[in-house]
Formats: sequence, C-alpha cells, structure tokens
Amino acid sequence: MNDITITRVFDAPLAKVWKVWTEPEYFAQWFGAPLPTVASDVRPGGAWRATITTPQGEMPLSGVYREVELHKRLVWTMEVPGAPEVVMDAAFTDRGDRTEVVYHQPGVPEEHCATAEAGANHILDSFTSVLAKS
Repeated sequence: MNDITITRVFDAPLAKVWKVWTEPEYFAQWFGAPLPTVASDVRPGGAWRATITTPQGEMPLSGVYREVELHKRLVWTMEVPGAPEVVMDAAFTDRGDRTEVVYHQPGVPEEHCATAEAGANHILDSFTSVLAKS
C-alpha cells in the first residue's frame, strides 16, 4: 500500500478556493458530473453524491465527510460501485492571495497507484480551470 500526496498552489484567496471546492454548483463543473446528480452536505457526517459519465456508462459516486474544519481541512470518503471505500483528505493553507492545498489519499494498492494519481491530477487540473473562471 502506498500514499498519494499532491500539493498545488492556486492563484486565489482561501475563501474562494474553499467555495469552489465545496459548493455543489462549482463541484459539478470540476468533478465532471451534471448538476442535477450532485449534492453535498459539507459537515461532519454529511453526505455527498455525484454521477459521472464514463465510456462504460453512468457511474454513481457517493461518500461522507468525516471531518470538516472550515477553510483548513476536509476528510471524506468515496464509494465506487464494486470497489472498497476510499478515504481522502485535503489541507488548505492561506498564502495571502494564493492558497496551498495538499491532497492526500492513503493506502492505495501498488497496482492502482498510477491510475489513482493520474485521476487525482486530472481532477485538480479541472479544479484549477473552474477556479480561474469563477
């Protein structure tokens, strides 16, 4: 098992980064899920869900926010049909007009590391694009 850690610095203040990360209308854009399928209750124990379209068809994803520390840290799960639950976290650091986000996914099986890291980078690239337009 391996951990994936990706650090990004975004050209936006912390409050804006948090908003685009957590509010459903923005989440739908960067996560690639149509808005009617997206819901999120960003609080400890709150659930989230989204349905993405893949070459194999629609895939419902869901999870629970385990920890929410406003403008500082999120810990959430992701459930994919037929796969074990995944736990991820993100730490947010105010850098003035910029924001550092450290994304972390622990316990990734060796054979899934490259795919998981590529997927996380793709999502973070998409987040960067949506953030720049928001």
